[in-house]
Amino acid sequence: METGIQGKIALVTGAARGMGKAIALALAKEGADIVVNDINLEGATTTSEEVKKIGVNSMVVQADVAKEAEVQKMVDQIVDSWGSIDILVNNAGVAAFLLVEDIEKSEWDRVLDINLGGTFNCSRAVIPIMKKRGGGKIVNMGSFAGKRMSMDAGAHYSASKAGVLSLTRQLAYEVAPFKINVNAVCPGHVLTDIVMEIDPKIREGWT
Repeated sequence: METGIQGKIALVTGAARGMGKAIALALAKEGADIVVNDINLEGATTTSEEVKKIGVNSMVVQADVAKEAEVQKMVDQIVDSWGSIDILVNNAGVAAFLLVEDIEKSEWDRVLDINLGGTFNCSRAVIPIMKKRGGGKIVNMGSFAGKRMSMDAGAHYSASKAGVLSLTRQLAYEVAPFKINVNAVCPGHVLTDIVMEIDPKIREGWT
């Protein structure tokens, strides 16, 4: 089935492992050229090499999505090298299971800055490029925790994902006239490294 992705340039954040890596590989199989972003350079490089084996172009850009200056530098590098960004997948995120009374302010800020702030920073940076191109796609990784709550992650995680969903709705409204589609997906339990790090016992339910 023709998806219209072939030849497009896709930036996938947090793509060194887990769902980000899977998304990068899936887009590559549809013919998109992939920019692999992560703070984990070794993991991002591994993902990029696997993408190249599929037969499309790939580059690695190490950047912390929570830091506006690094995000802007990343986007500028991509445009300088490849000319544009057609697809942005805001996947980078962190989680930790803590009760509310155990969440320090610094931990609250860390999770919100990466999960919600990173989505904002990357979206804000690519919108002018997509407007100039006449359109684009932004996909934000939400979570069922953003709609309800989470038994595996804390209130800071759930709040960050609820924020992502709200940001998605607002952003979709603002940029729709410029043919930029903004959507969010809300996965449930997925057995990724980050889930295993939160609670190794979770694996028992998957065997």
